[in-house]
Amino acid sequence: MAATTIRTQCCIVGGGPAGLMLAHLLARGGVSVVVLEKHGDFLRDFRGDTIHPSTLELMHELGLLDEFLKLPHQKVDRMELQFGEERLWLADFRHLPVQCPYIAFMPQWDFLDFLARQAARWPGFVLRRRAEAIGLIQERGRCVGVRAIVDGAACEVRADLVVGCDGRHSTVRGAAGLAATALGAPMDVLWFSLPRRPEDPSSVMGRFDSGRVFIAINRGDQWQLGYVVPKGGATRAKAQGIEAIRLLVAELAPWLADRVQGLGSVDDLKLLTVGVERLELWWKPGVLCIGDAAHTMSPVGGIGINLAIQDAVAAGNRLAVPLREGHVSDADLAAIQARRSLPTRATQALQVAIQDRVIAPALSGGSLRAPWPMRVTAAVPWLRRLPARAIGLGLRRERVLSPAVPIG
Repeated sequence: MAATTIRTQCCIVGGGPAGLMLAHLLARGGVSVVVLEKHGDFLRDFRGDTIHPSTLELMHELGLLDEFLKLPHQKVDRMELQFGEERLWLADFRHLPVQCPYIAFMPQWDFLDFLARQAARWPGFVLRRRAEAIGLIQERGRCVGVRAIVDGAACEVRADLVVGCDGRHSTVRGAAGLAATALGAPMDVLWFSLPRRPEDPSSVMGRFDSGRVFIAINRGDQWQLGYVVPKGGATRAKAQGIEAIRLLVAELAPWLADRVQGLGSVDDLKLLTVGVERLELWWKPGVLCIGDAAHTMSPVGGIGINLAIQDAVAAGNRLAVPLREGHVSDADLAAIQARRSLPTRATQALQVAIQDRVIAPALSGGSLRAPWPMRVTAAVPWLRRLPARAIGLGLRRERVLSPAVPIG
């Protein structure tokens, strides 16, 4: 049976934050967009859910902020690290010049559902679930579409541009022959959750303690907890058994000691394999990669989702008009990479420095004393605004410049 053919101006592979934000901006700009999402819904545990001030400001620019903030979320306006028994406040977001000077912790499925609903207001937007890209269609040295399996049937999506937003194991970048450079990471993370009570601490906490690194994130009625292990050490950590993990949690987060029995087995621990890598070239004729498909980030700072959204806004600003008018050029794609390359490289350099100089020594059982720049930052209140700005707004913050085409 011949494959079904769909024709559109832009095919976006991957219905994550970058893919749905870009789809929304393009559809808002009068472009026909098909998003291929391989899953039937957005319900996945322990995905990036830190919505930074930069992303909240974009919601304000789009006129969506009030509705967005009706979704369940937790506000965090400061970040704390603990080295042994020494506690340091290292980032204070309260002074940022934005509508929402805080991080909003929100389940990613709620965020993605919201973006999909907003994009669906525009007539050019189509979201195809259970639609897995399996390859690219190439003609005369140019990508002209995507081969996919949609609801179990073969399908071709013919498009003027294909955008890969399909994550760190991107099918699009592999099919396009775009090679990634690995920058390395000394750790992986075992994520799990336990109930949270109103009397518990409210802040985000990272603790470094005698060869162990532990993360606690306030998720309202739950704690999202992360046990950071040396690269490749997850199997060894699980082999110690769930009781060892319970004792670890009770020691490093004493307020949870009466709840650790909620961890039933090591099957409750979900592995995040950490990697930091980036493409040297993000595009080829007819195809572009952004977000994790172009640059995989470390979980340090929770920056990845927000950097991906910044990519999407830059792409939307550059592509909305040429896509609508049918003349996207290689120069347009190169300009997007040129604009987003510097913030990507700078952010990754900062993450790698923290991995190598703070996390790796802690995991190896090194000194529990915080590095001197962190101690100075914590001691001088106005200096806490600097890491808050780097984390919360990033370098080269994007604003929505692409026009909206009236509906009807």
